[in-house]
Amino acid sequence: MDSRTPSDSKTILTDLVLPSETNPLGNLFGGELLARMDRAASIAARRHSRRIVVTASVNHVAFNRMIALGSVVTVEAKISRAFKTSMEVIIDVWIEDRESGLKAQANEAIYTFVAVDEQGQPVPVPQVVPESDLEKQRYDAALRRKQLSLVLAGKMKPAEATELKALFI
Repeated sequence: MDSRTPSDSKTILTDLVLPSETNPLGNLFGGELLARMDRAASIAARRHSRRIVVTASVNHVAFNRMIALGSVVTVEAKISRAFKTSMEVIIDVWIEDRESGLKAQANEAIYTFVAVDEQGQPVPVPQVVPESDLEKQRYDAALRRKQLSLVLAGKMKPAEATELKALFI
């Protein structure tokens, strides 16, 4: 199975915030943004694995800035690391200034997807070869996040979490 780079999976969704998608303050509902992020992340995971993918977990979401009615929102997703059958997807959300056109990061998230066959059984996925410094940082951090998740779920003993232990030595 050939490995792939994060840029091979890069997915960009751009859309406008409409009145039906906003709360009483005129800002995009958080659930609406989560759905947009899930769609972009699922496309990125599918591009990487070339398989059907399912959302396994939403590991992190940060709603750092409100997104106002009428805003142009861009959701960018790409694979940060692949494991045996799962893939971590990093999602960055940008809003565009109406007057200057400059983009500012509004929110971010990390999702995990699993590739499955037609019967819903997990299948192996290609490995990721990071290229940029940021991709390498995200790749390394993904293993620490996975180990932390396994330790917290009781599926890995803390002593086995070598990447986490390395942070404290």
